Amino acid sequence: MNLLVIYTHPNHQSLSYAFLQEVLRGSRENSGIKQIQVLDLYEEGFDPRLVFNEHKRRRDMHQDPELERYREQLRWADRIVLVYPIWWGRPPAMLLGYIDRMFASGFAYRDKGGLLPEGLLKGKSVVCISSMKGPGGYPLLWLHNAHKVLMRKALFNFVGIRKVKFFEFGSMESNKGRQKEKLEKVYQYFRKV
Repeated sequence: MNLLVIYTHPNHQSLSYAFLQEVLRGSRENSGIKQIQVLDLYEEGFDPRLVFNEHKRRRDMHQDPELERYREQLRWADRIVLVYPIWWGRPPAMLLGYIDRMFASGFAYRDKGGLLPEGLLKGKSVVCISSMKGPGGYPLLWLHNAHKVLMRKALFNFVGIRKVKFFEFGSMESNKGRQKEKLEKVYQYFRKV
């Protein structure tokens, strides 16, 4: 299995970075994972802005030469792991900008003229690892699971990815957040998956 880990947090002293380290530690101990690539969007200086003008048209996004290396990573990956915080009930703007630019028509999906497109990223799976300051039940009870609906239905199912697993950890800034236990849970998952 080829594993692409997309890390989205500007601080390498963060809990998100600790989750990234546990993903890598567990994956390196897993004989089923052959290769690992890490894309740190902030460190990479990824430009999340969409630009459309007379030189760059939306319908040509899937061929933008500036993004070919990132498209190749997505093609290469069997499993995509996203590590990010939940800010304002959703992933950071940097990750959403990556999604806007990368999951383009002609690359991630193809319109068929019907209600839903043909997903072109079939056969891949995704793991979303997110943490937030608020309580763990907050997204479900207050936001009607908007984060998971956004990621699973509006994005991944749309492009053909049906296997989506979530580790959504709440109360992460609390002394009672059981951070070590949750880090261990992520490590064990990637060691055995």
